[in-house]
Amino acid sequence: MTASATRVPCTVVTGFLGAGKTTLIRHILENANGRRLALIVNEFGDIGIDGEILKGCGVDACPEENIVELANGCLCCTVADDFVPALDQILALEPKVDHIIIETSGLALPKPLVQAFQWPSVKSRVTVDGVVAVVDGPALAAGKVASDLDALQAQRQEDDSLDHDDPVEEVFEDQVACADLIILSKSDLLDAAGSARANAIISEHLSRAVKIVPTAQGKVDPSVLLGLGLAVEDDIENRKTHHDGELDHEHDDFDSFIIELPAISDPDALAKRVAAAAEEENVLRVKGFVDVGGKPMRLLVQAVGPRVNHYYDRAWTAADDRRSRLVVIGLKGLNRDAIERILVS
Repeated sequence: MTASATRVPCTVVTGFLGAGKTTLIRHILENANGRRLALIVNEFGDIGIDGEILKGCGVDACPEENIVELANGCLCCTVADDFVPALDQILALEPKVDHIIIETSGLALPKPLVQAFQWPSVKSRVTVDGVVAVVDGPALAAGKVASDLDALQAQRQEDDSLDHDDPVEEVFEDQVACADLIILSKSDLLDAAGSARANAIISEHLSRAVKIVPTAQGKVDPSVLLGLGLAVEDDIENRKTHHDGELDHEHDDFDSFIIELPAISDPDALAKRVAAAAEEENVLRVKGFVDVGGKPMRLLVQAVGPRVNHYYDRAWTAADDRRSRLVVIGLKGLNRDAIERILVS
């Protein structure tokens, strides 16, 4: 089944926290091959780090006005309130866009979002070209869906009120179950045995023939991802997930908050503190922008568990709020005071 030429195709990019969605999308924007793109970015947290990273691309294929950020919660839960207005905004753009990319938050389930494309007011204008799930290769090779599930498992066993199934694993499995293409990220960090283990874990949760594409630094030819023409909204009911039959799903298993820091002098020392917070306080994800004293450039910090990356992404501008702010994400019960003491020390 192919998409109608009168409807704008949309690609849904889903994946767990830190899997590499933003890196992949940035590569697509920078290699659009003449397509006019638009982007909807949905984040878990109050400040739009991923949106800022993508706006910093500075590419003609997707100018800043073509990027819409949704920070009011998980898009699959707020689709009725947030998705249609975002879509209206994008479809009103001139010149018209050729393709829309939707980056879901790490907590989002793709199925409720795709089901929204069945609504009459939506179906007549857009179609789901394909669902792409980005998965963390090194984590899967270690038998985990995130960088540090041992601590999460210990917490689950100590708390009798939690469900038997780990909520993080359920989110991962639902994302894979809905995918038309799997991107195995950070494959350059895997040996042959690790790659085989990661592929085996993914295959366990696939009920259909879905290709798994290994990548490094998100470098995938956009022609592999865009233009699939699958009209996924017409097939989504056949993709079985943990949450079928539920009106919604809860994100009460997760905490997210922002920690403000003073300007720093040593990015490497901050990276060590971020890694320590992940190790000691069970932090899943840290991301944000940091002010380095005496430097005109903005420092981008991204961490998945204890794996921390940082680099200067662009110069601060007069319009920027030049502050150091980090979004911290983890399972319910994070000790904010302890994490703040580690990061600010």
